[in-house]
Amino acid sequence: MPGAGCGFTGEKTLIPWEDRAVPQRPEDLVEVLPDAEPLLAREAAVSSPEERAGLVLVHDLAGEFDAAHAGALAGAHLLDALPATLIARFDVDALVDYRGHRPRMVFSGDRYESVVAPEIGLWALEDDGGTPFLLLHGAEPDFAWERFIAAVQQLVDRLGVTSVVALHAIPMPVPHTRPVTVTAHATRRQLIESYPVYWGEMRIPGSVGALLELRLGEAGVDALGVAAHVPHYLAQATYPAASLTLLEHLETLTGLHVPTETLREAAEANRTEVDEQIGRSSENTAVVAALEEQFDSFTAARDDTGLLGFGGEMPSGEELGAQIEQFLAEQDGDRPE
Repeated sequence: MPGAGCGFTGEKTLIPWEDRAVPQRPEDLVEVLPDAEPLLAREAAVSSPEERAGLVLVHDLAGEFDAAHAGALAGAHLLDALPATLIARFDVDALVDYRGHRPRMVFSGDRYESVVAPEIGLWALEDDGGTPFLLLHGAEPDFAWERFIAAVQQLVDRLGVTSVVALHAIPMPVPHTRPVTVTAHATRRQLIESYPVYWGEMRIPGSVGALLELRLGEAGVDALGVAAHVPHYLAQATYPAASLTLLEHLETLTGLHVPTETLREAAEANRTEVDEQIGRSSENTAVVAALEEQFDSFTAARDDTGLLGFGGEMPSGEELGAQIEQFLAEQDGDRPE
């Protein structure tokens, strides 16, 4: 039998939460870097709400709730295409389940050479017109959602953020041969007034991004998001057309001017590749043709609002929730690099 020194007594011993090596305070989950100081100093000098920086914070933290990784690709494109400075990074060891999302390692011959570790970072960027904004980019946390969100809220307050925008995508029965459509959501209807409302009440799987939007709204901070509709047969592939659409709607909603030419070229090349693959099968061609007919009938009947329903009708909350549940169940846990 194990001795007393081994810590086994025949009963399950619970370690008090406060004794575990896990950050307890929200601020312990994030390291604010020196490059954030100019932004922090500016906001610290503000004496009235009208003097706030009014920064937009964009994020792509949908994780597995991001069909074709469209939001993550849009965020990565912004980092590649615009001047960007890392101003804060989060403690991924405390937030990410490595066993559920194993990092990729390079093994060469007889040794491990490198690892691509998950990251969650806050970046300061400037758009093509020189307007500053922020991007929260990286892996969706698996743990400590509320503390992570509280940490983000603290940064929102300290950096002068007045608007938070989420970019993600959902699988839908739409054809890749038609323009990418979107669903918008927000803490206030006025923020997305030009976007139609499609759904009644429904229950769907949660995400950090969705919970962040809810909590920001409760705190009186404007938060909104755009979900691109990805053809369900491409939900686990790469679909840059959806990422391009997300950035186009980001421009519409915020006034930011971001480069999209590289994504546009990638979307065109991807369209050609998908067309070729679909064309090799008469069955697949027939499926896409049926989706096209359904899409066109729906948009004509709905004044081109552009959301496709099941069988020509709007999907119910149960149908949409079931489809998203199936999409999440099919995920293999891989995250885009």
